[in-house]
Amino acid sequence: MILERRRGPHAPGQPRERRRPGWGEFREAYPRIVASMAVAMVALTAVDGVLFLKRWQYGREMARLRGRMTEVERQRADAIFASSGERMQLMVALARREAVGEKGLNLAVSSDKGAMVLQREGAQLREMPVRIGPESTVGTRPDQVRLAPPLGKRVIVQVVDGSYAWTVPAWVWTHRGLPIPADRRVEGALGPLAILLDGGAVIYSRPGAGPLADDAYVLPGGIRAEAPDLLAIRENLEPGLPVYFY
Repeated sequence: MILERRRGPHAPGQPRERRRPGWGEFREAYPRIVASMAVAMVALTAVDGVLFLKRWQYGREMARLRGRMTEVERQRADAIFASSGERMQLMVALARREAVGEKGLNLAVSSDKGAMVLQREGAQLREMPVRIGPESTVGTRPDQVRLAPPLGKRVIVQVVDGSYAWTVPAWVWTHRGLPIPADRRVEGALGPLAILLDGGAVIYSRPGAGPLADDAYVLPGGIRAEAPDLLAIRENLEPGLPVYFY
């Protein structure tokens, strides 16, 4: 018997290298899978095209319908879609209603009137003019924050007088164009009397020293009242007293 000896490309004792099948071999081995994949890709492309066409048609139709609306109808439609604005108006209305219905003593700050009222169950005991700090972006990137006047309900955390050393935030100095001192604590920086609220908001009076000692400047996100008005209601200001902003 004659035995043929097959010679492989590799040396004896070494594993054979596995060759990855090519696309042609895969297509011949699995024709149904390849066909299904092709059909799926064509279907997805067709669906994308239909959706794009529908979106274009809807946009064109919306523009046509909007062009036929009266000014009043367009304003009404814009009001319906301005959900964020509606939520803001709702918060203001709820805060005003809650302040009037509060059975106990409370403070209410109206941004429209620029006034703060000490009241009980809607009965106004004292009305005081206030200045509300503007909405402003403060700080330096990437630590910039957007400060806005308070809205809704807050409570008094602490009432401080002119001996209170407030650690003035670094952004206040920068916002005023002043160098940031090594020690940012300034005694009386919030004036003769100030009200610290939860959430970081503050109602203060104009100080005689520090970065807030400027009649033309109001702390962004803060409320500045007259010192005589705050001193007149000092005995009513206790931690936990509700303060409503609307």
